[in-house]
Formats: sequence, structure tokens, C-alpha cells
Amino acid sequence: MRAVTIRDRAAGAAGLSLTEEPYPHAAENDVIVRVHAAAFTPGELDWPGTWTDRAGRDRTPSVIGHEVSGVVAEVGYGTTLLTVGQRVFGYTDPARNGTLAEYVAAEARDLAPLPSGIDHTVAAALPISGLTAWEGLFDHGRLVSGQTVLIHGAAGAVGSVAVQLAREAGARVIGTGRAAVKDTVLGLGADAFLDLQAGSLEDVGQVDLVLDVIGGDIMNRSAALVRPGGTLVTVAAPPTVRPGDGRAIFFVVEHDRVRLADLAMRVRDGRLRLLVGDVVPLAEAPAAFTRPGPGKTIIQVREEA
Repeated sequence: MRAVTIRDRAAGAAGLSLTEEPYPHAAENDVIVRVHAAAFTPGELDWPGTWTDRAGRDRTPSVIGHEVSGVVAEVGYGTTLLTVGQRVFGYTDPARNGTLAEYVAAEARDLAPLPSGIDHTVAAALPISGLTAWEGLFDHGRLVSGQTVLIHGAAGAVGSVAVQLAREAGARVIGTGRAAVKDTVLGLGADAFLDLQAGSLEDVGQVDLVLDVIGGDIMNRSAALVRPGGTLVTVAAPPTVRPGDGRAIFFVVEHDRVRLADLAMRVRDGRLRLLVGDVVPLAEAPAAFTRPGPGKTIIQVREEA
């Protein structure tokens, strides 16, 4: 099968190439997914699992990408959650070969059924962004109706989902980003927008929750905006500055097939909109990895079935 792989860590993204790889093996409780669409995270070349397995052994060449939408082609021994021919999507194990391939082996528990009416190219944009937004807002941030949340990178893959989820939950939403995305962020339901290049972050005032995907100085300055009892949640890096009387949390997204199914129903029902960017064929994936555009870049491996 064809897959996008990397073997030389020093080469970075320049080392990505389209190669012929063996058809994957379905281990116990696995399924083989015939990939229709997949997505990647630009920072995944820095993830330990891209280069070594859970025992610390080199596992290159590694197939990149860990978001997938497709159809179950084969089920491994003991697999009961899914069946052959079923449409599925999900977030696959970062320590195993990934989804920028014609087929991928994944644990059935990491995949959720894909409702009819959702294109594979849309579904592939949801898993990591959707789970990260939900877990950041509600599992770690404990956001409830009536609170105010500041969402950095509000037009990005995670931020755009977070804006909509927070608004639906009854929160007041302030989004940040570049001036060019203001209309996008407000169109997603944000109550206010701050241009981080021209405006003053401190003018936002106190908030109950900050959801940060940027890190660095923006994350550090945001800590001072959190009112007593509030929370700073970030996926960028462990915080070095904490709110004066609140919590600071760094987290890595976790697999949750039940939550994935819930998010997919929101997409199907029109309650959640995904900002899909360029859709490119598998052969162009190495180039797309080095120049991601606005919205989530999707790799289309097969046409819709």
C-alpha cells in the first residue's frame, strides 16, 4: 500500500516521502480501516511516538497522521465494537503507524461510527480538534453556563470548535487571533474578538477560563486575567506562570470514542461546523505538511464511497 513515511529525524518535514509499505496487521481488538480521508498535526514530528514504540525502540520508517475517516475492511481477533463495511472515524494511537496511508490498523476502541450524511473529508477534521476542545473546556476547565472564557487561536482547528462548544454551553466567549480572522471567529458565535497583534490582551478583563493553544508570552500574560477560582488550560506547554488564586493545567488529548460519537452527531445536526481547509491527494501530502493553510488540511486518500 502507499503511505507517507519518515525515517530521518534530523531531516524534519523535508524527510517525508510517499513510499510503498506492507499492508498492516490486525492485532487482537484491532480493525483495519480502508482510509478515505486523513489529517495530520503539524507538531507531530516532535512527538516521541513518531520515532519510538512504547518500549523505546526505534520504529522508523513511521507512517504519519493520526486522524482518520474510512470504512472497516477487516476485524482482528476479539474485536466486537465494529464490523466489516462500517463507516468509522477517530484518533489513532500516536505510538503506532498512522493514517496517511491507504490502510491503517487501529484499536477498535479508538474509533467511533460515522453517521450517514457526514463526508469523510469533514470527519477527518474532527477527532483531535474536537476532543481537545471538549476536554480543555469541560473536563479540565470545568466551564459552565454564565462563565466567561478566553479562547486563543479561535479560528484554528481547536479554537474554532471550542468557540462553538462554549457558546452552546451558555458561556460568554472572547476569541483571539489575527485581524484577518475576526469575521470568522464572530461568525462561529464568539461575543467579542481581540486582535493579538494590535490590541492589548490586558483589556480583556477577568475571565473564568483561558483555553490556550499558543503558549509562550501569551500564555504567561493570560494567567493574570484569570479571576479567583478560575483556570488556565493549555495544550502548548506546561505553564510556568499560574493564576494568583486559580489553577493552571497542561494536558494531552485522550481517546474517547463516546465523546467522538457525540461530536459527530453535533456535526450531522448542524450544531458544530468544522473549518476544513485544503483537500489534497495522498501524493501531495508531504508538500502539504510543510505549508498548511487556513483551516484543517485534509488528505483525501479515496473518493467518497
